[in-house]
Amino acid sequence: MQMTATDNHAVAQAVHDVGSALWFGGTVMGVAGVNKSGSDLTQGIDRIRVAESAWSRFGPVQWAGIGATLIAGLYLARTGGRRMALQKGFASIGFAKAGTAVLGAAATGYAAYCGTRIGQLAEEARQRGRQVEVKDATLPTTGTPEEIAVWQRRQRIAQYAVPALAGANIVLGSYLVQSYRSVATARGVLRRLLPD
Repeated sequence: MQMTATDNHAVAQAVHDVGSALWFGGTVMGVAGVNKSGSDLTQGIDRIRVAESAWSRFGPVQWAGIGATLIAGLYLARTGGRRMALQKGFASIGFAKAGTAVLGAAATGYAAYCGTRIGQLAEEARQRGRQVEVKDATLPTTGTPEEIAVWQRRQRIAQYAVPALAGANIVLGSYLVQSYRSVATARGVLRRLLPD
C-alpha cells in the first residue's frame, strides 16, 4: 500500500497533535502536581530536589513533544503553502500558531534554566550552612534566600506561560484543521477574491 500526499498530511497532523498534547499535558501536570508535591516534605531543600528531579526526568519526553510539534508544524505549513496564499485568514492564523509554538519552546527552555539555577543556588546555600526554606518548588517563603526567591518567581511565570502557549498552539491548530473543510475553503477563497 502506497502512502498518498493526503496520508502523509494525516500522519504529520497526528504527530503534531500528539506532540502538542504531550507538551501541554505534561506541563500542566508539572505545574499542578510536581511543583506542589514537594510541599508534603519537611525540608525546603528536599522540596526543590524532588521537583528538579521530576522535571529533569520529564525533560527529554517534553522536548520530544515540542520537537514533534515544531517539525510536523513545519511540514504542515509547507504543504499548506498554496492554501496560505489563496484562503484569506489562513496565513495569519498559521503565523500566529508558529509564533506560539516558538515562544512556547523558548518559555520551556527558560523555565528549565530557572529550575537549574534554583537547584544550584539551593545546594550552594546549604553547603554554606544556610537554611533553605520554600513553600514548594516555585513558591518562596519569607525565609527563602532572596537569590533563590528571584529565580522561583521567574520560573513560576515561565511555567504558567508554557501551557498557555502550548494550549494556544493546539487551539490555533484546530482552527486551521477546520479551515480545510470545503465550505470554509470556499468562503476563504471568496473573501480573498472579493474583499469587503
